[in-house]
Amino acid sequence: MGGVIQRLGWIGGGVAVGAALTLALSVDANRSFRGSNIPVEELRLFSEVFSRVKNDYVVPVDDRKLIEQAISGMVSGLDPHSAFLDEQAFKELRTTTSGRFGGIGIEIGVEDGYIKVVAPIDDTPAARAGIRAGDLIMRVDGESTRGLSTSKAVEKMRGTPGTKVRIEVFRKEERTTETLTLTREVIKIAAVRARTIEPGYAYVRVRTFNENTVADTVRSIIEQNQKAPLKGIVLDLRNNPGGLLDAAVGLSAAFLPKDALVVYTEGRMEGTQARYLASREFYARRGNDPLADLPGWFKTVPLVVLTNGGSASASEIVAGALQDHKRATVIGTQTFGKGSVQNIIPLSSTTGIKLTTSRYFTPSGRSIQARGIEPEIVIEQMTWDGVMAPKIQREKDLARHLLGKDEENDEAADEDQSEEAREARLQKAREDAKKLRGFDWGNEKDFVFAQAVNHLKGLPVVRSTVPKETKAAAAKPEKVETH
Repeated sequence: MGGVIQRLGWIGGGVAVGAALTLALSVDANRSFRGSNIPVEELRLFSEVFSRVKNDYVVPVDDRKLIEQAISGMVSGLDPHSAFLDEQAFKELRTTTSGRFGGIGIEIGVEDGYIKVVAPIDDTPAARAGIRAGDLIMRVDGESTRGLSTSKAVEKMRGTPGTKVRIEVFRKEERTTETLTLTREVIKIAAVRARTIEPGYAYVRVRTFNENTVADTVRSIIEQNQKAPLKGIVLDLRNNPGGLLDAAVGLSAAFLPKDALVVYTEGRMEGTQARYLASREFYARRGNDPLADLPGWFKTVPLVVLTNGGSASASEIVAGALQDHKRATVIGTQTFGKGSVQNIIPLSSTTGIKLTTSRYFTPSGRSIQARGIEPEIVIEQMTWDGVMAPKIQREKDLARHLLGKDEENDEAADEDQSEEAREARLQKAREDAKKLRGFDWGNEKDFVFAQAVNHLKGLPVVRSTVPKETKAAAAKPEKVETH
């Protein structure tokens, strides 16, 4: 493994900086600069531009600001997840790993120069207001977010609990803008929520991957088993944007045979050619093994994993590993496709860069990047009254996204529709979106959850299908056999 990379997750505050992250923090700050092939002519051009701006711009500009902006542009132009971390952003990285903060409860990235919602966090002001993955935040308290860094957006949306923040949200597919006034709360992420569906069947929703996720999941499942021996588990990873890599490996290891391959990475930097196995050394933090006393039935109890387009990074690692080892049936929709690894490389005590350094691959060799995990049983989310959930934007939809290895550049079929039909479809989507606000996962209105329970019981699964010409309309049910 080279011993040069310490795994670190990033779960944000009123917002979380970055898109569906599984991060790696480089602790080898003294690694020698490998710059033997310096592009002299290009650097001469940079020097010329710097000099022109410095001497000829209409107002004086600080040297540090110019350099930092140049670095920021160079790194952020690579892909949606690489970024320069100035002093504020670097500080934010260190403070957002506690899992407790004051804000509105969203995770963010950047798209088209605006702040983009990666995922709302369950049971927070943002989730209750109906904010969803893919929304663009155009203004915060009347100020445009165009060109705003994620750290500055964090700063604006965070605040004292009980105070209000006004945000303007734009939805591209529906072409609508809405202004919402949210009251900030102390956001504390509970990684795991579990309940008994009925005797013998448990529902476990994993919201994020932090240092408590594996232990909390194991404890919750054991508690459910004490009520009645478990005959099936629904593991819900929908809208889970990721987190700690070792937590993803640990959760996979809870259900897989010892030393089974969970995920591997490929990259050019030292330490990025790595294989992560279902064994203690790859997931135990600070010597504590949450799987030390794991009952044997964990390895055999029937398991369904639920995914959607908001399942990203660490979630995709778990879903892919359990799917490849045929340990679980994945039900839902294709995941986000965030299969790249970012290293936080310190440049000084106060700054650094977040740089994409490798790609994730499932045990069978499938690249997660830009493709995601495809469920065995594809079921679109549909509420009890037949409303289809709006489409969630995925990694492949992001500008400058890193291609998956051997990725095919296939384009979605162009929909041939009249303007009237398009407008009708958009209006239906707007109405559906309103009905889905504050959706509570894993209850009687959760269509995909209900089908997962049917699958565990060996009952027919009703798959919702969407006719091509009316993708935003409610689906016609179609029965499929699951055994």
